[in-house]
Amino acid sequence: MKKTAYDIIRKPIITEQSMAAVAEKKYTFVVDKSANKIQIKKAIEEIFKGVTVQKVTTINYIGKPKRMGVHVGKRADWKKAVVKLTEDSKTIEWFEN
Repeated sequence: MKKTAYDIIRKPIITEQSMAAVAEKKYTFVVDKSANKIQIKKAIEEIFKGVTVQKVTTINYIGKPKRMGVHVGKRADWKKAVVKLTEDSKTIEWFEN
């Protein structure tokens, strides 16, 4: 089954550090674990029209082990992507507010 752009880009990450990077045209997203940089680039350009991606950096996170009394479990593994846009690209308005 082919994944859509919305399957690859799960949600934005909004933290102090990621919002400070918006000034440099860097945007942070939670992405599908199996997505590669090329798929992430195409998905961002498809979702946000008029945006040109210059660089994609990805980071894999391993879920921490957690306990609730005697029950032992683990948080989900996830992947983060930092997308840098070109200088002449328009910004992603969603992060501006």
